Amino acid sequence: MQIIVDTSAIIAVLVNESSKPAIIQATQQTDLLAPSSIHWEIANAFSAMFKRNRLTLDEALTAIAIYQQIPMRFVEVELEESLKIADELGIYAYDAYLLRSAVKYNLPLLTLDQGLKEQAERLGVKVMEVEP
Repeated sequence: MQIIVDTSAIIAVLVNESSKPAIIQATQQTDLLAPSSIHWEIANAFSAMFKRNRLTLDEALTAIAIYQQIPMRFVEVELEESLKIADELGIYAYDAYLLRSAVKYNLPLLTLDQGLKEQAERLGVKVMEVEP
């Protein structure tokens, strides 16, 4: 089985949030796919965590090393189609890239982001539920 994975799920695993075991269990025996923009989203999330004193640079660098070992296939998405989704739903392009990937490849989305989950459902994208 293949799934599109969101930054929120990856970050939860990397920083040992309570949902980590459930995410790992849900993704066993699956192939993870994501738009290549996820690299920048991960770094952006870590920089936001710096500002809130939730993460140090050393912790972030360790997490990045772990992230780089996660087997994941990066997919290309059309900017034009992604922007149409962003406009239609009133969302950021980064979220639209994930939704476009799910639509394009007809795959479920794994996200912990409630807003993204709601937008995915508006588009008819199946969302994988993960309980902490």
